Amino acid sequence: MQLSKEAVLEKANKACKNTLMETLNIEVVDFGADFLVAKMPVNSRVHQPDGLLHGGATAALAESVGSFVSHIFIDTDKFFVRGLEITANHLKSVRDGFVYAKATFLHKGRTTQLLDIRVTDDADNLISICKLSTISLPKNK
Repeated sequence: MQLSKEAVLEKANKACKNTLMETLNIEVVDFGADFLVAKMPVNSRVHQPDGLLHGGATAALAESVGSFVSHIFIDTDKFFVRGLEITANHLKSVRDGFVYAKATFLHKGRTTQLLDIRVTDDADNLISICKLSTISLPKNK
């Protein structure tokens, strides 16, 4: 049974309760055949001391989005997803508004996945480019 777009978004956002994603106010806002998008507000909760978006918060957003998109495309009754490695190149700074992370697959294997995650601001400026490797492992082993 295929879930509707609305059902996937609701399920993803429900899964964020009582997690880092809720702490950072990350919200999944769009999803398609090969991508997922989430947004995060840029405010003092995610700033570094000089008032700019913290790179660690950006990396947390990117890993959250990448893990979610990997999770959506596996049989979660049989497998779970874990992050293996994340890299982030920060290109531009942000003081306020929202940042949006869009994760797409570069490789979607049975065991490992490689995702490209582009983080943009409200004006669609490229803020960070991230790569995330994930692994799907069997639950009952």
